Amino acid sequence: MNTIEEKLWNYIDGTCTPAEQDAITRLIEQDEVYASKYAELMALNAEFATMEFDEPSMAFNYRVMEAIRAEQAITPLKATINKKIILGIAAFFVLSILALLVLVCSNVQITANPFSAISLKLPDNIKMPNASGLFKKTFMQGFFIFDVILALFLTDSYLRRKKAAKQT
Repeated sequence: MNTIEEKLWNYIDGTCTPAEQDAITRLIEQDEVYASKYAELMALNAEFATMEFDEPSMAFNYRVMEAIRAEQAITPLKATINKKIILGIAAFFVLSILALLVLVCSNVQITANPFSAISLKLPDNIKMPNASGLFKKTFMQGFFIFDVILALFLTDSYLRRKKAAKQT
């Protein structure tokens, strides 16, 4: 847009100062270029006023709203997962394991027998649970079957993701 059009549009829209309005009114009355351009812009403004704009269809509105929802669904939910909480939980477990290791190492007595290897002996006041009944044949078979099924499931999901990524 040139400056004549800009001044005239500001005059027509009523966005210029009163001093500018007076100056443009005088220019329209005295200058033919300003007068013809003013008449042309007033005719265009009148056409704009008579135009009726169609409302977009409901399907268009629905598609736009679904696109906005899809964009919002793609963004990760960073607000729901606070990394400080996860780090706090991890620090708690690491410190608990370290404290347990220090406790166990401080209570173990290491004795060296010249006729055998080094033996570790717990103090008499610490009783260990009897775990001989846990590792029976049926328990171990069930454990290995569960591990095999879990490995197959994870392999299947990995291969499906890889195949889906290759197709896109």
